[in-house]
Amino acid sequence: METNTPEEATGTTGNGMPGPEKEKREPAAASTHLSELRLVLLGWRWPGKSLTGNTILGREEFRLERAAEFSVKRETEVTGRRVIVVDTPGWFTSQDTPACYQQEIVKGPTMCAPGPHAFLLVIPVGMFSEVDRTRIEEHVGLFGESVWRHTIVVFTWAEVLRNISIERYIRREGKDLQWVLEKCKKRYFVINNYIFGEHPQLGRLMEKVEKVVAEEGGGLYNPEEEVERRKRTLDQNQNPTAQSQAREGRELGARPKQISSAALAQVVDPPVN
Repeated sequence: METNTPEEATGTTGNGMPGPEKEKREPAAASTHLSELRLVLLGWRWPGKSLTGNTILGREEFRLERAAEFSVKRETEVTGRRVIVVDTPGWFTSQDTPACYQQEIVKGPTMCAPGPHAFLLVIPVGMFSEVDRTRIEEHVGLFGESVWRHTIVVFTWAEVLRNISIERYIRREGKDLQWVLEKCKKRYFVINNYIFGEHPQLGRLMEKVEKVVAEEGGGLYNPEEEVERRKRTLDQNQNPTAQSQAREGRELGARPKQISSAALAQVVDPPVN
C-alpha cells in the first residue's frame, strides 16, 4: 500500500504549489545561466496553453476568450533573463487541424530567431487516450524528429488530482502518456496557472529549460530546414493544381511507351526474310 506525505500525495511543496523538483529525481546536470530564453508553446485549443503563456509573462497577453488563429510573440523578464514566448494556434481534438492553422504552428519557431531553446508541450491533467497521443505525434511531428530533444511537457490543471501525485497520475494513464514522456526524455513540469506576477515556480521552469539546453550540448532547435520542408508540403497539399500536375507527372513517368499499329503488327506478325 502506497503511503505519501501530504506534499508527495499532491505533487506539491509545503506552500501548496506543484513541486517540480520532485518530478526529476536524477542528479541535477550542470547548466549555464542564459541571459535570454526563447520558448514556443504547443498544445490543444483549450488545455491552458495560452494561460500558461500568460503565467510566464505575468500578465494577460495571449487572449483566452477564443482560439488563436495565428502565432503570437510576446516577451518579459524572469529572474534577470529576457524571456520570449511564442504562442501557437491550438490543434483540434476531434477533427483534422486545417492546413492554414498547421502553417501558423510551423511558423512559431521562426518568430524567435535563431531558434527556440525549448518547446513547452502543454497537456491538461485528465483522461489521456490513444487519440491524444496520436494528435500530439501528428502535430509535434510537424517540426521533425529533432524537436523532441528540445521539448518539455507542462502539465496544467493538476489541482484536479487532489491527493494523487503526478507520478501516480502518469503511471495510471498508461502507455500513451508514457510514450509522449519517453519521446522528450521524461522532461516534465507541473505549473499552477492561478498565480500572476511574482510566480514562485517560474525560476525553476527557466532553470529546467537551461538544463535541457545544457543536456543537448548547448544546441538550439533550428527551424529553417524542417520548417521550410513542412511549408512546401503544406503548400502543395493546399494547391490542387500542383497536386494534379505532380500526379500527372508520376502517371506519365510510369506509362508505357505507345507504339503505332504498323509497328505493333510487325511485332505480332514479323516479316519473313
